[in-house]
Amino acid sequence: MKVYLYVVARDFGFAPNPFHGVCTLACCMPQLRSTAQVGDWVFGMGGSRLDATGKCIYGMRITKTMTFEEYWSDPSFLAKQPVRNGSRAMLVGDNIYSRTDEAAPWFQMDSHHSFPDGSPNQSNVEKDTSKNKVLASEHFMYFGNQAPEVPPQILEDMGYSNGRGHRVFSANKASGLLKWFEEVSEGRINSTVGDPFDFRLSEARYSAASNKILQGDIIKVVS
Repeated sequence: MKVYLYVVARDFGFAPNPFHGVCTLACCMPQLRSTAQVGDWVFGMGGSRLDATGKCIYGMRITKTMTFEEYWSDPSFLAKQPVRNGSRAMLVGDNIYSRTDEAAPWFQMDSHHSFPDGSPNQSNVEKDTSKNKVLASEHFMYFGNQAPEVPPQILEDMGYSNGRGHRVFSANKASGLLKWFEEVSEGRINSTVGDPFDFRLSEARYSAASNKILQGDIIKVVS
C-alpha cells in the first residue's frame, strides 16, 4: 500500500469531485492517476493560494480504478456528468470524456475544462487523457473549506513539504497521517464536511495552457 500526497492548487469540486457519494479524481494529476492502485491512499493538501498550507482538503482510499470509457458508460456515474445549467455540484461534474473507439479522438463535454463557449479545450484534453485512468473512492472524507490542519510533526516526520507534483510514501512512513485521518473522520466516512474553497466560482473554466481561470470577462491568474 502506498500513500500519495499532493497540493490541491484549485478546489472547485472538480478535481477531486466529492459529490454523489463517491470521491473521484478523473482530471488533472495524470502521473498520480497512472500509478495509484486500489488500496492506496490519496491525500490532497492545501496550498498558499487557498491560504490552507498544512491543511488536509481531502483523503481517500482508492476502492476502484477505471478507464474514461468505463467511467462514461457506467450508469452509476451518470450524475458525475456535468450539467452547465444545474446546481453548483452539477456544474463541476468530472465525467467528461468519451470516444467511440481507441483510434477515435476524445469527446470533451461542456465542463470546467472546456472553453467558455463549451468547445473543447485541447490543452486540457491532452493533459487529462494522457493517462486513461480514473480513481474512485467509497472510503473518503472531503473537508473542503473546513479543512483541518494536519499536526506539523506528522508531516515533518514523513519528510513532506508542499511542492509541485506528488509525493509517494510507504504505509509505514505515513502511519501517523493515516492514524490522524482515522481519528478526524471517525463516524463521518464517505461525506463532505465543507464546500470547495472555489465553489463560488463553480461556473468558471480552467485552462492548463495558460494556467488561468476564466469567469465571465474576468481572467484570474491562479499560479
